[in-house]
Amino acid sequence: MGVSSMYLAQPLLPTIGQSFHASASQAGLVAVATQVGYAGGLLCCVPLGDIVERRGLMTKLYAAVAVALLLVAVAPTLPLLVLASVAAGALACVTHVALPIAPDLAKPKERGKAIGIVMTGLLLGVLLARTFAGWINDLVLYLTRNAAWKVSGWRVVFLVAAVVSACFAPAIRRLMPVLPPKQHLRYADAMRSLWTVFREEPLLRESSLMGALVFGSFSVFWNTLAFVLQTHGLGAGVAGSFGLVGAAGALMAAFAGKLSDRRGPRYVMSMALAVLAVSYGCIYGTERLAEHQEHTAHLHVWLYLGLLALAVIIMDVGAQASQIANQTRIFALRPDARSRVNTVYMVSYFTGAAISSALSTLAWQHYGVNGTCGLSVVLIALAVMRHVTGQKQLYRRPASIPDAEPVMFEM
Repeated sequence: MGVSSMYLAQPLLPTIGQSFHASASQAGLVAVATQVGYAGGLLCCVPLGDIVERRGLMTKLYAAVAVALLLVAVAPTLPLLVLASVAAGALACVTHVALPIAPDLAKPKERGKAIGIVMTGLLLGVLLARTFAGWINDLVLYLTRNAAWKVSGWRVVFLVAAVVSACFAPAIRRLMPVLPPKQHLRYADAMRSLWTVFREEPLLRESSLMGALVFGSFSVFWNTLAFVLQTHGLGAGVAGSFGLVGAAGALMAAFAGKLSDRRGPRYVMSMALAVLAVSYGCIYGTERLAEHQEHTAHLHVWLYLGLLALAVIIMDVGAQASQIANQTRIFALRPDARSRVNTVYMVSYFTGAAISSALSTLAWQHYGVNGTCGLSVVLIALAVMRHVTGQKQLYRRPASIPDAEPVMFEM
């Protein structure tokens, strides 16, 4: 639920653009703004997970998310919608206050499995948010089609999301245990230590760049899917339904976590990159087939949707496996600073997504599917280059850091 507010806008971008008479690139700024805000929230808020009580922090963040989503729902202009989206994205970082709890609770040899379980929930939130948004929007449009007054379906989506987020604040307070801080640091010291962590951990730098490139390629597809489907006469509900299809990839999380425990995260990353490359080839081929059918006779919609759904499943499996591989190895680095390690990684991750999302709408507007698929392939090619030149030796903890948990992964 925490991460879902990040992705509600993606299947709604054409509808939002119509509401404000904006172009595809202008409407795409809403998705970009959310990811920029999220990166900022990760940087500023997630380090607090190491130095303050986490149940109280999560309660406050969920309440604040509800207010931000309400502002998105009532935004009267596109610039104000973009600003509200920045705020909603920043506060949605509550997800990554919760995520480092998983490796804290797991046995060292089961860390990958524990991360996989929590990441299953996170990916379901990412994907099902699109399904929820697309169908709520279409349902509102259907129910008000003959009404004298028109209701913007996308506004209802964010209003409902605000109510659900507000319900989580008291629920967390009631159901979660107290989660005391791991260290007694001042906030300024915790923020300064982010650079120390980044400088001393080459494996963290490698994983951060890999995550930015992989998630960037993933974001290119999802940020432009609604525009692609619109060219074939398909609406937000269909675009959102691909979240259900992609949810099949969430089932990969637990398997990828176990495989990472057995074979090492580098092996899982190699597999993930290969799967992602195949998926983008499938997406491109499916779109070329659809264009050929439209030119020669008519589009076989169910065949097109079936092929695209298969490509999406393959893509989500690869994206999920890469995320598990990265997080398994970074959470093994510094047990006493997992929130800060996660901050460095996730800021890089969503910075890559924000840049790629901005480029994706421009690529779509000027080059169509050729541009978006080409951009995804370039990003994956860069990730492969970094992976091939990455660390293969055993991890060695810096001398300045006590080896609190002697857990090593074969790189």
